[in-house]
Amino acid sequence: MLAQPPAHAPAHAVVRPSLHIAGAWRDGATRMDVRNPYDGSLIAQVACATPADVDDAIASALVGQRAMAALTTGERAAILHRTADMLAADAARFAAMITAETGKIIRAATKEVSRAVNTLRLSAEEATRLSGETIAFDSFPGGETRHGFYVYEPVGVIAAITPFNDPLNLACHKLGPAFAAGNSVILKPADQAPLTAIMLAELLLAAGLPADALNLLTGRGGDFGTALVASPDIAMVSFTGGARTGETIARAAGIKRIAMELGANAAVIVAADADIGKAADACASGAFWAAGQNCIGVQRIFVHQSIYAAFRDRMVATTEAMVVGDPMDPATDIGPMIAVGEAERMAAWTDEAVALGARVCTGGRRDGAIFPPTIFEQAPPDARIVRQEAFGPIVSLFPYADLDDAIAAANAVDHAIHAAIFTASLRDAHHAARGLQAAGVMINDSTDYRLDAMPFGGARRGNMGREGVRFAVREMSHTKVVCFHEG
Repeated sequence: MLAQPPAHAPAHAVVRPSLHIAGAWRDGATRMDVRNPYDGSLIAQVACATPADVDDAIASALVGQRAMAALTTGERAAILHRTADMLAADAARFAAMITAETGKIIRAATKEVSRAVNTLRLSAEEATRLSGETIAFDSFPGGETRHGFYVYEPVGVIAAITPFNDPLNLACHKLGPAFAAGNSVILKPADQAPLTAIMLAELLLAAGLPADALNLLTGRGGDFGTALVASPDIAMVSFTGGARTGETIARAAGIKRIAMELGANAAVIVAADADIGKAADACASGAFWAAGQNCIGVQRIFVHQSIYAAFRDRMVATTEAMVVGDPMDPATDIGPMIAVGEAERMAAWTDEAVALGARVCTGGRRDGAIFPPTIFEQAPPDARIVRQEAFGPIVSLFPYADLDDAIAAANAVDHAIHAAIFTASLRDAHHAARGLQAAGVMINDSTDYRLDAMPFGGARRGNMGREGVRFAVREMSHTKVVCFHEG
């Protein structure tokens, strides 16, 4: 249900009572705008939570966790399956909202909904697989008269903080496993994209989730985030976002479980024997999908010098054929970035790189919140487009002569999730898989491939824990040993 706009709100604003606390939707004393990044239009106003709202949400979540723990694994699975069914039936509305609040092209938004349905179904399946094992206590002297087992139990209340770039599926990657394991959750969606999360919460509650099991706090994280993550009643913090915010959370959270995915600067190696067309097209898609706002998107490409020119020319041609514009148009390949300020950042990084000697092969000129897909070559290692996570539609090309040199260059960053190599050589593929310091190595595929069932997370500084439904369920559970002494 939508509340009526108050007198001081713009006449066309939809005001959402967007705080779900203690089983009820409520408004806040202050609100923030949610705007369409493509045209700047106002979509809605949502409530801004306060530390007092955090206290209420935690009290509710403690009640909700007991309710979740009391459910059978079959009951938890049924809730998640019903949610998946409703989401699949309502896919068009969810995709339209993802596009409206993030600027993600409608084809990508539709794919995200499909993935989210799968994530929920995987979570439902894992709920019924959460079983322990027997323990051979008699394997050591003194245990001959003992037998027992261990089981998995929920950790408690989880604070889940999600980003804007996949506002539905990344929320499902936290909520689905958490509920499968019997936890309750306080969800803080991205400031820029809270509306999809609200819609997801409504589905979960309609599917029979205990009302106190999901509390939702919208607003500016800086206003109440510390109160949330620092509370001793929060058993675990699960965060996906930037490294700077992650560091702030870790300092505030203290001694509790923390799972973080803090971004990356993904590298691809294109060997001399690679299929140039396949590699160039996959890298273009991997670099520019979701306007480059993708933690596993391609950012640096190391191409063997014997095929460098051919690869560059093919990738430039593929990129220049991409349609840039209205994200609601099914023909569009690249939409806006999340905000004008982010496109301005890309423009500033481009100007810096050019001043340092980089050459722009294509793109590079901002238009409002749209920054076109941009390819660089000859970029120096100290340029930000090379050494930092861009999180935007830019990619840099580098020729190489020796595979080990390319691997070393690929590893010369602080944050890594995926890396990739295109090659026809099984030997070189295995060599790269061993040498690349990443949590996933894609062979003859772009770094941006992800199956929602596989383990997912970072391999370098600052990243901890794993997502991927089965693995997240384990992160969100603890073991309990039961031992019978017959003596």
